[in-house]
Amino acid sequence: MLALLLALTGSATLAIWPTASDAGDNDHEMARQALRQGQVLPLRTVLDRVEQQYQGQVIKVEFERDDGRFVYEIRLLQSDGKVVKLEIDAGDGSLISMKRKK
Repeated sequence: MLALLLALTGSATLAIWPTASDAGDNDHEMARQALRQGQVLPLRTVLDRVEQQYQGQVIKVEFERDDGRFVYEIRLLQSDGKVVKLEIDAGDGSLISMKRKK
C-alpha cells in the first residue's frame, strides 16, 4: 500500500511515497510508472471530481493496488462532521465503494 499525502494548499503535484509498512521502492516506482504510462488518472483530476460530487474536505488519500487494479482510497470530512471513505478506480475515476462513518 502506498500512502499519498497531500498538502492542503491545493497543490496539483502528485506526491507518492511508501509508508513504514510498505515493501519498499519497487511499489513507489510502480505507482510512478502507472501514472506515466496513463494507467491511472492524476490525483488532482480524481480529487476535483470527488470534491465536486461528494462535497467535503479531503483529509486522507491512499494509493494501492487491489486485486490487480489501482485504487485511490479517499477520506472526506463533510460539513456535518461525518467522514466518508471512498474507493475510486484510479484507472477511470469510477466509484468502487462508499462508506460513511457514523
